[in-house]
Amino acid sequence: MQTQEILRILRLPELGDLGQFFRSLSATTLDGDGARRSVITSGPQLLTHYYDDARTMYQVFRRGLSISGNGPCLGFRKPKQPYQWLSYQEVADRAEFLGSGLLQHNCKPCTEQFVGVFAQNRPEWIIAELACYTYSMVVVPLYDTLGPGAIRYIINTADVSTVIVDKPQKAELLLEHVERSETPGLRLIILMEPFEEALRERGQKSGVAVKSLQAVEDCGRENHRVPVPPRPDDLSIVCFTSGTTGNPKGAMLTHGNVVADFSGFLKVTEKVIFPRQDDVLISFLPLAHMFERVIQSVVYCHGGRVGFFQGDIRLLSDDMQALRPTIFPVVPRLLNRMYDKIFSQADTALRRWLLEFAARRKQAEVRSGIIRNDSIWDELFFNKIQASLGGCVRMIVTGAAPASPTVLGFLRAALGCQVYEGYGQTECTAGCTFTTPGDWTSGHVGAPLPCNHIKLVDVQELSYWACRGEGEICVRGPNVFKGYLKDEDRTKEALDSDGWLHTGDIGKWLPGEYVAPEKIENIYIRSQPVAQVYVHGDSLKAFLVGIVVPDPEVLPSWAQKRGIDGTYAELCTNQDVKRAILDDMVRLGKESGLHSFEQVKAIHIHCDMFSVQNGLLTPTLKAKRPELREYFKKQIEELYSTSM
Repeated sequence: MQTQEILRILRLPELGDLGQFFRSLSATTLDGDGARRSVITSGPQLLTHYYDDARTMYQVFRRGLSISGNGPCLGFRKPKQPYQWLSYQEVADRAEFLGSGLLQHNCKPCTEQFVGVFAQNRPEWIIAELACYTYSMVVVPLYDTLGPGAIRYIINTADVSTVIVDKPQKAELLLEHVERSETPGLRLIILMEPFEEALRERGQKSGVAVKSLQAVEDCGRENHRVPVPPRPDDLSIVCFTSGTTGNPKGAMLTHGNVVADFSGFLKVTEKVIFPRQDDVLISFLPLAHMFERVIQSVVYCHGGRVGFFQGDIRLLSDDMQALRPTIFPVVPRLLNRMYDKIFSQADTALRRWLLEFAARRKQAEVRSGIIRNDSIWDELFFNKIQASLGGCVRMIVTGAAPASPTVLGFLRAALGCQVYEGYGQTECTAGCTFTTPGDWTSGHVGAPLPCNHIKLVDVQELSYWACRGEGEICVRGPNVFKGYLKDEDRTKEALDSDGWLHTGDIGKWLPGEYVAPEKIENIYIRSQPVAQVYVHGDSLKAFLVGIVVPDPEVLPSWAQKRGIDGTYAELCTNQDVKRAILDDMVRLGKESGLHSFEQVKAIHIHCDMFSVQNGLLTPTLKAKRPELREYFKKQIEELYSTSM
């Protein structure tokens, strides 16, 4: 029921062909340009933030500090050892000391000050980031796969004078650029790990100070400066993306961009799997990319913990078993490896058949909205798989590349947890679409987030036309970046004068179902005067309607308590009774966590029961939905025509 539109991606120039879909399952069309928006929010206003006290990344962490009661924040481990934890207060203090130390080393507390971070995921990465945010400085991530030429280009383009690195080898690489006069502006390298005195001396010869992170923190502790927090519109990060040709592009993202993007995620999932203080995230995807950073921000905002892997992807399963994470951000490539490993261990035809049989049984549960890890199939087949991830994962989030529908469908069943998929680009912070909870079909990447609109525009040279529901995917909203650093030409190519981000990806709108009516009906049936209810949605309408059969034995007394008298037949035609029943149904819907688009907006009262005899119920007393839709066709049309 309730079909709306799916957007199928037909062409992704930088990622290759995808057999992937957007599902615009909670989207409605805006007037004018054919853009789609989420209908999870009640009005046309796009979401900019979820919490009033968390509108910058600095405030996000401070909120987590307050909520956690100085609980554990950042975790790390040595081989074969348990995780060790830094508390929220320790992280906040070290960030202030490091930030103060940076100011003592000629950095300025403003958004014109760019600081490079060149390290693998670890607690010091987050401390360095927070140090910058505490004093309104801007983070510029660097990473190995960029290559020496790109790193040189970024340092020069962003006027980076200070780079914080993890290993001496990276410091040596940076010094080579300075020695060849390729990065004349670089003046300070700060090392997280121990290094030889020879490295410090080598830097001095080139005019570069090489210092330990601890020394800069100690300097800041002795010369502490009052924080200079940023504003939502201030720049927070310049994330350089390596395109297929030319120099990397530095996407300028504000604090408000990042907050808007993860707030969209919170709004979509708020009634289903909301983040908690006891959540634990395993961090192994590169922090230099926005996908990992946005998911981590969600955890910090709610006082949760982030544990970092040891740095070797081959030890990830061991790290997860030690950490026991509840949130698992992942890329499809790793999901594919998990899937292949599971089936490679089913090394006989019988074992493979049994595994597939068990998966089909659980996939049937998933399709009906049941996600669990305590079934007989889990005990027989899947508990070991779940244990390999620590046994506590309740949410997997995947993105950054296309995910196989076969793999996603299997893992949703096998892992017994909610698996969400998103689509986006660095230029819209990370995501612009996301799986809607309850829609556990595969082969799509969800609806528009409440923080952005999505539309398609003509691509004449490829014969894609928006009037046919196909074209280039464009995004607009508070999560869309401000442009490329010092690159006006490429900024104009990406952002038009109306603020639309042109992604370069081609999509096509297709029909697709999204609302599970039985779930809604099972909530409304708890209304005291309601005996039976049928919820209906039309693909061309923006809301649901319902047919209600009151309980003949309950309705008279229920109505009388509200000052309404009459026989059962009279009450069924009474408008005050209808309004009272609708109000009670909506109340129950809100208490049960239904989104606004899942609530009926109008009902028709029918005084005769649905039955096997009148053809509206099956012999097992289940609703015959096609027959109900046809039987009440006239009443449904009237509900829509009078409720617009």
